[in-house]
Amino acid sequence: MFDWDGTLMDSTGRIVSAMQQTARNLALAIPSEDAVKGIIGLGLTECFNILFPDLKEHAAITEEYRYQYVEGDKTPSPLFDGVEQVLLELKAKGYQLAVATGKAREGLDRVLKVTGLKEFFTHTIGANEVENGKPSPDMLNILMNKSNVSAKQLVMIGDTGFDLQMAQNVGAYSIGVSFGAQSKQQLKLYQPVAIIDQFRQLKAFFNPSWRLKLPFIKLWSILPIWISNITVN
Repeated sequence: MFDWDGTLMDSTGRIVSAMQQTARNLALAIPSEDAVKGIIGLGLTECFNILFPDLKEHAAITEEYRYQYVEGDKTPSPLFDGVEQVLLELKAKGYQLAVATGKAREGLDRVLKVTGLKEFFTHTIGANEVENGKPSPDMLNILMNKSNVSAKQLVMIGDTGFDLQMAQNVGAYSIGVSFGAQSKQQLKLYQPVAIIDQFRQLKAFFNPSWRLKLPFIKLWSILPIWISNITVN
């Protein structure tokens, strides 16, 4: 199960600039870069409640933010290096791949089409398709049911504590990525089995010989295996 922004797509900077420009255009207090990074992964309603707590009505800011994110900069956000290759290899090995994102369905469908990644995912779910967004377990419960897998067969991969806490809330494993919105120190608070610095490093954790032998990462504490730049907890 993959998060999208900051995990598959290098869109953190764009989210920050779009949110700050939105605040500027609506004469609201402009949130800091760290403040915006801190809400990435949540649905827009939760984001606005945190960044603009005095704002009672969200229709105008939602419209403005979506305009700034989609139309404000026509340059598409790139995928992180290695994303398509890794997804292709994992799918070829028989893994079910899915997306659980803070994006709304409309935005998720747009980026799936633009990137050409839709074919890789068996199921996808957006924040506006559940009653409670991250870190509630709602998204993962729905995806597990659709995929016919248990929590112990699931690995959530994401760049924020919201992603990793969501995995904790269903009893699933998680892997953090350090190249998104939050730092390793922040991610470690949620006890992921590993934190990676490059997307390609995911392949090391999904060797076919380990399939369904969870908790597979726990073996790292006793086996003499080291992979450069990977933090294993």
